[in-house]
Amino acid sequence: MAETLLKSTTRHVRLFTARVENGDLIPDPSQLTLDLDPDNEFRWSDDTIEIVQQRFRELVKSHDGQALNDYNLRRIGTELEGCIRALLQAGKLSYNPDCRVLNYSMGLPRTPELL
Repeated sequence: MAETLLKSTTRHVRLFTARVENGDLIPDPSQLTLDLDPDNEFRWSDDTIEIVQQRFRELVKSHDGQALNDYNLRRIGTELEGCIRALLQAGKLSYNPDCRVLNYSMGLPRTPELL
């Protein structure tokens, strides 16, 4: 029987119980893979990516020993969405004006006029 690939998808975070080999997702129930901002809605710096990846590692570690099931994947994805929102509100992350669809999904940009 083939292994089932579990996934959790939020607006800016996709999580898979898989590993990446040669650009392909290979189901692996013991590993969690993160796809961050697949629609390229934000402008990311190396620092902001590292902040989200570090939070991801912390969340995965906090679930150590627990099953990688739909519920736990959704919890991790929701926490990461909150981390992204906090970065945006702190001005460390900005919307990408070249995004395919600019819809301000995390709220309107903060500008000096609005603060």
